[in-house]
Amino acid sequence: MHVIDKVAWLKVQDGRILSTRSRGKDTYYLPGGKREPGESDVQTLVREIAEELAVDIAAETAVHAGTYEAQAHGHAEGVLVRMTCYTADHVGTPTASSEIEEVRWLGYADRDRVSPVDRIIFADLHASGRLR
Repeated sequence: MHVIDKVAWLKVQDGRILSTRSRGKDTYYLPGGKREPGESDVQTLVREIAEELAVDIAAETAVHAGTYEAQAHGHAEGVLVRMTCYTADHVGTPTASSEIEEVRWLGYADRDRVSPVDRIIFADLHASGRLR
């Protein structure tokens, strides 16, 4: 079994979560990405969010919010994604950059538009009352 190791930023505001859509894709994902060799979770988070959304994550405010696993979207059966999620403060306004085509605030009703692992995260946030 193959596991794709990813780190994501959970930015929830007013009952909605910040999500991104890559160029040419129709599915939304939480912002973040794969770890580079030798990077910590927080280093990965800071780098990926700067690349994707042109904002600076305040590394010292990063708090682990959960780790989730599911079938990796668009991959062969049995390929899993492990998403390690963090909340963190930031400086700047999230803006699509790099491979990101669209930034959107999604609610629980939008869960059919996100990847399988994100659906699990949406359900968890909804159950805790953070996502409407």
